[in-house]
Amino acid sequence: MRCAVVGHPVAHSLSPALYRAAYAALGLDWAFEAVDVPDGGLAQFVAGLDATWRGLAVTMPHKAAVAGLGRPDQGVKRLGVGNTLVLDADGASVHNTDVSGFIRALEYRHVDEVADVVMLGAGATARAALLALNNLGVGRVTAQVRDPASPSVASWLKMADDLGLEAGIEALGTPHETDLVISTLPPGQADSWAGVVDGAGAVFDVAYDPWPTRLTVTAAAASLTVVTGLDLLAGQAVQQIDYLVGDTVDLALLLAAGETELNRRGMA
Repeated sequence: MRCAVVGHPVAHSLSPALYRAAYAALGLDWAFEAVDVPDGGLAQFVAGLDATWRGLAVTMPHKAAVAGLGRPDQGVKRLGVGNTLVLDADGASVHNTDVSGFIRALEYRHVDEVADVVMLGAGATARAALLALNNLGVGRVTAQVRDPASPSVASWLKMADDLGLEAGIEALGTPHETDLVISTLPPGQADSWAGVVDGAGAVFDVAYDPWPTRLTVTAAAASLTVVTGLDLLAGQAVQQIDYLVGDTVDLALLLAAGETELNRRGMA
């Protein structure tokens, strides 16, 4: 059986290393690759897959497009984006494992007493983080953004209101005493705002390439607990692998495989 991670660009992805480790642990002789699919090309790519394909891990810029390519689960319906496409005899289904990934990553690093959170960004990843934080009992979340009038901020605020969370909007880099800072910004975009970790209890940066990020270096220098993008990738892959393979692996196994690959690339 074949699976792949699809995105554009996608050569940096650690998913092949994680999946191959999972296959080895489960005794599966399956194939996994990274396939660069240009923006707008996902539907055509999926239409060309044959019966040897079990499914796809989906990353940017295809997370919105994949939502329309199969039966969506509740997470996809809520967020409007997916990251997993499962192909079976009953047709395709689409899932979002980012919410469970956030929860697993935070719990793995023992960031479990959080009441107030500052979030950098308010896009799709930030909305997934909101759902996770709500499940963890967080009461207040403040998004720091460049443009408070953007549609993504409006969507983020609506979700927070629907969840019953106390929510606010600030300019990026605003000093803020908080239990946790989560950066949901694309790689490199949080570098200018690393000072926001002052007054934080822990820091979570969803980026892992390039690594380490300036945000996490600043947090580590301040002896703060750091949750990494690799933690999130491995955390969401636990549920994703279950959907695609029908079996589970430990998050620690996936983390070790990712760290080995980062070391091989000279990035750890």
